[in-house]
Amino acid sequence: MSNMVDIISTMQDTTPDLNQRIAERARALRAVHGLSLDALAGRSGVSRSMISLIERGESSPTAVVLEKLAAGLGVTLASLFDAPAAGPQAPSGPVARRTDQPEWQDPASGYVRRNVSPPGVPQPMQIVEVHFPPGGRVAFDTGVRDRRVHQQVWVLDGAIDITVGAERHRLGQGDCLAMQLDRPTMFHNRTRKPARYAVVIASEPASKR
Repeated sequence: MSNMVDIISTMQDTTPDLNQRIAERARALRAVHGLSLDALAGRSGVSRSMISLIERGESSPTAVVLEKLAAGLGVTLASLFDAPAAGPQAPSGPVARRTDQPEWQDPASGYVRRNVSPPGVPQPMQIVEVHFPPGGRVAFDTGVRDRRVHQQVWVLDGAIDITVGAERHRLGQGDCLAMQLDRPTMFHNRTRKPARYAVVIASEPASKR
């Protein structure tokens, strides 16, 4: 339990920097797609005013809001935590040192996620580690995306319930669930102990229209 307390304490120190990183990434991705604030609001289901606050680094958005925003931008949630493509913190190699892996806490559920993968490597997969607090719950309601996103969840400690559409899966230590991000998904730690799991995310190329 002390490990979780240490992580949360660290999150309080790094949250402002991560909010700025998310702001820069969201602005850059919106520019790449040539989307106005209104257009992105329509694609993502996030209000224009909230997107504006996020892009100015003046909001601490929840994981649910960021997931919707990521879907509207055609990327995964983990991609919003990457460093900008240019600047002093730009990625520069195939190794992501532990001290450089960004950690972020969802202000709604309290879960903590860490981007493990090197952000500068052009590969179709990403690895994320998640610490989920006792009783925590987060429900993502995004549906079909422009590209297929596959995800595998491997439980390292504790237990977690994952509901994908109408199917609920109870996962214990060592269990692994393969899923596609095309239906509403809920993560729920029903126990009194923290859960820890790794998530491997792989995206297929965007479909041509």
